[in-house]
Amino acid sequence: MTNVAPQKILVASLTSLVFAGLILVAVVLPAEYGWDPLGSGRWLGLMGFAQTDVNPLQSQSLEWLEDSISFELQPFASVEYKYRLEQGATLLYRWQATGEVVADMHSQPDGASEGYAESFARFRARSDQGGFTAPFTGIHGWFWQNRGATPVTIELQVNGFFDYALEMNAGHSFRYEFEAD
Repeated sequence: MTNVAPQKILVASLTSLVFAGLILVAVVLPAEYGWDPLGSGRWLGLMGFAQTDVNPLQSQSLEWLEDSISFELQPFASVEYKYRLEQGATLLYRWQATGEVVADMHSQPDGASEGYAESFARFRARSDQGGFTAPFTGIHGWFWQNRGATPVTIELQVNGFFDYALEMNAGHSFRYEFEAD
């Protein structure tokens, strides 16, 4: 068994402490807390990891509104129903159908070219529920199509911060205005 001199233990301990401090200041503080005293976090690309300015609370200037609507779709018929939302506005939604439908949740930014849409989810289902936060200002909503042989009724309930709703059905467009309670 070899004896290690206390000075070697002290030097190894101090060296480890200096390296740990350097890693803390150069890597951990920029990545975890967004504080970059040496500039190493920016140089290493670590500054985006710290989300120090994110606030989970978002006040809205619009009133909280509620909407409930029902559609009957004949076989192979479809309907679109969308809401105008400002960027960052939120909808809570729930829809149910009496039979399976093809659903597409999509959006069109204000000023987009005719026919442009950004789709977020395409699926077949009898229901869906959740929340949606608008990634940009525009109209956001659903397209449903009944591909079955019998009529299907869809019931939609929405709460959130929207200006108005648009229904596009059989070549016609209807605009629905809402007032806060």
